[in-house]
Amino acid sequence: MKKALILLLFLLPASLMWLSCGGSSAGTSSTSGIKYRAFLSNNVSAGTSAAGVYIVNAQDDVRGPASPISAGNTPGMMVVTPNHAETLVFSGNGTQTSDNQLTIINNAGESAAGHVTLPGMTESFVVSPDSSTAYIAVPTAPVVGESPGVVEVVSLSSASFTGQVAIPSIHYLSINNSGSQILGFSDNSDSVAVITPTLIGIGNAVTYIGGPGVFDRPVAAFFSSDNSTAYVVSCGAECGGTQASVQQYNLITNTLVASVPSCVAGSTPGSCASLAAGSEALVNGSTMYLAGTPPYAGGEPQQPCTGEKTGSPSCGLLTILNLSTMSVTNTTPIIIADGYHDRIELGANGQLFIGSHHCTEIIPPVPPPPGAEVRGCLSIYNTLPSAVGSVPAGGVVIPPANGDVTGLQPISTRVVVYVVQGGSLNIYDDTIDALEYNPNNPNNPGEIYGLVGQFFDVKTVDF
Repeated sequence: MKKALILLLFLLPASLMWLSCGGSSAGTSSTSGIKYRAFLSNNVSAGTSAAGVYIVNAQDDVRGPASPISAGNTPGMMVVTPNHAETLVFSGNGTQTSDNQLTIINNAGESAAGHVTLPGMTESFVVSPDSSTAYIAVPTAPVVGESPGVVEVVSLSSASFTGQVAIPSIHYLSINNSGSQILGFSDNSDSVAVITPTLIGIGNAVTYIGGPGVFDRPVAAFFSSDNSTAYVVSCGAECGGTQASVQQYNLITNTLVASVPSCVAGSTPGSCASLAAGSEALVNGSTMYLAGTPPYAGGEPQQPCTGEKTGSPSCGLLTILNLSTMSVTNTTPIIIADGYHDRIELGANGQLFIGSHHCTEIIPPVPPPPGAEVRGCLSIYNTLPSAVGSVPAGGVVIPPANGDVTGLQPISTRVVVYVVQGGSLNIYDDTIDALEYNPNNPNNPGEIYGLVGQFFDVKTVDF
């Protein structure tokens, strides 16, 4: 009782501070008591299901005994701060009625501690390594006398804007290991904006590197441990350019060190240009896994689903690169589901989960005939040298589930991955690459009993 009273007295001044900064104290007044939690954003209110951030016990796949945390009208994309103290949630649906709210959730208190209203939609925001500041790309934000597009700077301690830098059509952000530089990627551009956070508001905070002939519609970057080198992912034809690739760029000397097209090793230049693809990547040690969908010159997918028994007319590609040698290691195409890939996570047991949206879906009639194919936007690649379930070494399975993949979260204490696909949370067992058997919901494999909503993202918030 005394501990609860002390906690209440401690939180009260903090709540008043948030309110004085224009934030919100909405949310639960007590915690769930769960030691290892997953936050799950639900962006639709319907019947008894309220929009908000739900709490799940990620140890036993049970919904937590707490009300959803308020986080705007349509909570969606989430980012957990490096110290795991807070979770940032963006609410927005791209319409004129969109609230474009960024909510800061206090993870310990399981409550919305504050929020700011952004000048438009965002699909990318990053947090400084010290967990004090968020940087948000808003490509449609109006700028007086200039083209739209800004990076907003938000203090997480006060839930308030502390700066802004104009970058036309800025869409994606990548922050280096120390937080001293942020690389910004704009739509339909071959240049990369280099943002120096300490100069925002007091000097020339933005310079540009690359350009045509160096990058080809870059979308993301990964950094060496000393931050001297950026490995820049160029999306190429899939994003309106020519050829997808990965560029090793020296940020100290401002020079391109090496470039490798993202297609199978040994490809001739002509075939490589038509097959290269890469919109989302994951780096594990010196290995980069790069996913994408090769398009026709006219913008339509052209990659055949070689080796797969499917009714889909096109597929995507996974490319594996060795960053130490700047070379592609796979000698044959690795076929995955198509669509625009923007989710990728490495789960336990060497299983790589790859998600996309607007893929080619195969939806069987109701009731489905025996053996009918079901296909959506999730692919699982087995990185191990041995089979996992029915998936051979280096093989791919596309689970029979429909819908866009909007959330992926490996559960670090277990051999499962939480996948949000088509608005539902599905739980995959990394030892069989299929839905897990949940004893709490034995009639619905891979689901959590009593969990109803239109879900979008999922994140674990505890170490």
